Amino acid sequence: MIKRFVIAFILLVLVVGGLVGFNIFRDRAIQQFFANMPVQPVTVSTIKVEPITWTPGVEAIGTVSAARGVDLTVETTGIVKEIRFQANQKVEQGAVLIQLDDAVEKADLEAQKAQAANDQTALTRAQELADRRVGSQVTLDAARAQATASAAQVAKLQAVLDQKQLRAPFKGTVGIPRVDLGQFLQPGNRVATLQDLDTMRVDFSVPEQQLPLLKIGQPVQLGTGAGDEALSFQGEIRGIDPKIDPASRLVAVRAEVANTGERLSPGQFVHVRVVLPEEKGIVALPQTALVTSLYGDYIYVVRPAEKPQDGADPAKPAESRPAEGAAASPAAGEKPSLVARQIFVKPGRRNLGLVEITEGLSPGDEVVTAGQNRLSNGAPVVVDNTLDVNAPANQQAAQK
Repeated sequence: MIKRFVIAFILLVLVVGGLVGFNIFRDRAIQQFFANMPVQPVTVSTIKVEPITWTPGVEAIGTVSAARGVDLTVETTGIVKEIRFQANQKVEQGAVLIQLDDAVEKADLEAQKAQAANDQTALTRAQELADRRVGSQVTLDAARAQATASAAQVAKLQAVLDQKQLRAPFKGTVGIPRVDLGQFLQPGNRVATLQDLDTMRVDFSVPEQQLPLLKIGQPVQLGTGAGDEALSFQGEIRGIDPKIDPASRLVAVRAEVANTGERLSPGQFVHVRVVLPEEKGIVALPQTALVTSLYGDYIYVVRPAEKPQDGADPAKPAESRPAEGAAASPAAGEKPSLVARQIFVKPGRRNLGLVEITEGLSPGDEVVTAGQNRLSNGAPVVVDNTLDVNAPANQQAAQK
């Protein structure tokens, strides 16, 4: 009985030991396989850092309005007799746009002109009598007063008659008619809008901290589309409100821009950029090269594998350091010629798709601008700038 128990115990030990030994052997084999497995290099695009001329700017959102624009209304009551304009028609200053019924006013004016002519004849006769010392001075003064009153009444009736016509106060483009023939109008009724589209105003606001950067005559760029490439209009600042809004802490600014081709319309939404003086020797990168994480902003630089440099802090969490074996050679027994190194940087201002780097980067470094989402610190890379729009050669080709 004891002999059978010993044999069973020995068999159990052999089975358990075999299983444990097999698991240990398997884990070591897997670990050795991944440790020696060649890592395929990642294809990336790069750009060499060089100091550039930086043109800073103040970004804002603005609203377009015409430099001269009004809603046309009539001054007196009347029935619309003629509409002498069409929608989007260009009119000259003084052009008659609306003619109201003026038959009564014309008749009154003609009657008064006849009375004025009669009074002027009486004045002439009284003057002749006075010159011959036949008429009295009182009669002459009365005739002169009557003639003056009649002339003033003619001018008044002429003004009333002129009010029956709505004229363009300036040269511009008239809008859609808001009245119909035969419609009875009262003062204040909107007839149409008249806009001078040759020069446009742009009203926008900037934070009070940026007020010292602005001045009258400063150049302004603006556009109607998304993106910095859409800033196709050039203008300048014409006015800066001297008072800061205490509720919003914003300063109202007005600029004027030439409306070439009438591509801007009153009430339109536009992107505004106030151009500030140039700065030289600024280190900047395309914004696509900068990666933001919980531990800070960083970039990847390409460096020779035979000259490793500590681009990242080893004390950073595991997700910011390469996994074990990530820096292995792409082929067994060979080392990669180029590897990516993670560098933590301090970004500054952003402008026209570029971001200023104030700390952590030096001129001459080769920075990854595309493909960094597949990189880790020390990963082998292959540089291919044929598809990267940020590469200098591709930028020149795009400009051509």
